[in-house]
Amino acid sequence: MAKQLILAATLAAALSACSMAPTYERPQNPVSVDFPQGEAYGTASAPAAAAQKQTLAADIGWHDFFADARLQKLIEIALVNNRDYRVATLQVEKARAQYQIQRADLFPTVNAAAGQSRSHTPADLSSTGTQFTGGSYSAGLGFTAYELDLFGRVQSLKNEALESYFSTAEAQRASQITLVSEVASQYLTLLAAQEQLQLAQDTLSSYQHTLDLTQKRFDVGASSAIELAVAQTQVNTAQGSVASSTLQAAQAENGLVLLIGEPLPAQLPAAQTLGTQGLLTDLPAGVPSDLLERRPDILQAEHTLKAANADIGAARANFFPRITLTGSYGTSSAELGNLFKAGQTAWSFAPSITLPIFDAGRNKATLDVSTTSEKIAVAQYEKSIQSAFREVSDALAARNMLDLQINAQQALVKSETTRYDLSTLRFTKGVDSYLAALDAQRSLFTAEQNLITLRLSRLTNLVTLYKVLGGGWVAQTGETPLSPGAAS
Repeated sequence: MAKQLILAATLAAALSACSMAPTYERPQNPVSVDFPQGEAYGTASAPAAAAQKQTLAADIGWHDFFADARLQKLIEIALVNNRDYRVATLQVEKARAQYQIQRADLFPTVNAAAGQSRSHTPADLSSTGTQFTGGSYSAGLGFTAYELDLFGRVQSLKNEALESYFSTAEAQRASQITLVSEVASQYLTLLAAQEQLQLAQDTLSSYQHTLDLTQKRFDVGASSAIELAVAQTQVNTAQGSVASSTLQAAQAENGLVLLIGEPLPAQLPAAQTLGTQGLLTDLPAGVPSDLLERRPDILQAEHTLKAANADIGAARANFFPRITLTGSYGTSSAELGNLFKAGQTAWSFAPSITLPIFDAGRNKATLDVSTTSEKIAVAQYEKSIQSAFREVSDALAARNMLDLQINAQQALVKSETTRYDLSTLRFTKGVDSYLAALDAQRSLFTAEQNLITLRLSRLTNLVTLYKVLGGGWVAQTGETPLSPGAAS
């Protein structure tokens, strides 16, 4: 009989899962087939050639994209220590366990049980008129209230949990890409702040030298009091710039420390400058359809949509009968010594069926909730695509325009340097006033500051482009999300 019960449960599982969930169809892509083109974009957004598809951002791991060895080490530390990313990883483990719990409902839960009962009956309640004490012993296997999933309710709930798990796994991928890009951006901000500080210190030193020279010229009557006062003003202004740049560098370092989750290690590879060639790898844009297959937040939204689709199946199944099975097989005896003797077999089999007749509209409302939730998920999925398209388009435009701005700014710094050198020479030779040299020096300082800012913007934009194109997710030790085939 035990074999019969197990066989019955197995057949019940085989007969289950006539899914009532709608057939899933991916919503139509709500954006253009190509990224924007025009003067603002240059050739950056032109459709990629077939060969170019082999080097899309999603195919480039961050180790390959971020060529700076110091930055690579900081990213490695962040992926181990960052608390937000740790939470995202643990959320995947939690979702996996929740899926396994839901999946277990597809199978009967078989338990072994053994029990004893003793009872005493007084004489006035006994059919024989005499009091007596009796008992029984039992041992066996059984399963309780196993649902025969003829209409796919349990299967739909399992599919919903599976898609929710996949959605969480994609959220972890997005979290990693975001963390990597944030560390890179903050590192670049720190480099820029340090370069701004060095520039301010060099400028202060130059202003101080000019002030000393002007003081000597004033002492011999070669400079006016106004020139001396202006020189002193410039020194004081430069001192303020040094203090401001020092603060910005400290805050940038604090932001980086927060991201990596520990103080900056003493032993790190040497830092490079923002103008170093090959600090980051340039990227092909690909085409918008690549985002649907590669970008984690879009994949996350689609898995959420699939989960909502599966939930409709569970809600529909609520309108149909629910069949449950309860059974047991074992032995029973009034004496413990006779429990396992021949002839003491005991078994029970109790199927039941529940048919909804009146529920005050509960099942209808549940289906309406599931259907509306699916429509919401569609809108959120389409919005995620549109947002991704906009982010990539903005980054492509910025990449092209920033390149042009940097070229112009480098030419400006070169011309301002020539102007400053000539003005200083004329001042020291007594040909021109100090005010002309001062104006040239101030303009050069501003041009060099702006060049650092533009270089930071260009590199930060490249990091952003890497992120919005899907980045290159790299699994860490122990992070091996189930594939759809293995998980189902």
